[in-house]
Amino acid sequence: MPRYKLTIEYDGGPFCGWQRQPDQETVQGTIERAAAKIEGAPVDVFGSGRTDSGVHALGQIAHMDFVKNIRADKMRDALNYHLMDAPITILDAQICGDDFNARFDAIEREYLYRIIDRRPKLALERGRVWRIPQTMDADAMHYAAQAFVGTHDFTTFRDKLCQAHSPIKTLDELRVSRVGDEIHITAKARSFLHRMVRSIVGTLAEVGTDKWDAEDVAMALAAKDRRECGPVSPPDGLYLVSVKFGEPKSS
Repeated sequence: MPRYKLTIEYDGGPFCGWQRQPDQETVQGTIERAAAKIEGAPVDVFGSGRTDSGVHALGQIAHMDFVKNIRADKMRDALNYHLMDAPITILDAQICGDDFNARFDAIEREYLYRIIDRRPKLALERGRVWRIPQTMDADAMHYAAQAFVGTHDFTTFRDKLCQAHSPIKTLDELRVSRVGDEIHITAKARSFLHRMVRSIVGTLAEVGTDKWDAEDVAMALAAKDRRECGPVSPPDGLYLVSVKFGEPKSS
């Protein structure tokens, strides 16, 4: 029974997130229906993380087990055929060891958040970037962002529905930079709390628009109180960029 490792790109706009839900269109559920058409039986697809409704992915990783033994490139093409009408693409499929787990073997997840600070409305990028209609200070945002780097209690930046056992996470990198007409916020960590990135981005946007300063951000983090969080940014500009894994387990 081969296990396939999938690299997946998708537009999260039409979906109610990654995780399958009854009577809702989700990314996981859509891929599982496509896989079932190939296998001729139900297939479970396990993702490296659960992106929220409206959040996109450039490199989501998932795994699934099949009874049929299909060449990896043929599996990629077959899945894409059955996903033709969905904004989901299987970029790569590989046959991996049966001990590979897309969720539990991940050692780093990288997210990108895109902001465009312009007054005119969006025509081409609507739903894929957060528009803020005033010029923002990316340098001030980056400076304030460094308060988050390291191991902290992120209760302030944790959604009230978060199911994680602990609010303590280690943020390995948080970088804010201007890229042309956009501001990009890159976050890297082994794992994140529910809506942690969007909560951080919304708070940093307050810094970029001169409503907060770096000290306000540090105080909000230290408060360990969800009420001290800035506005939560919309899902439009958030992308799961990539997932890294450690060395394969020895047999």
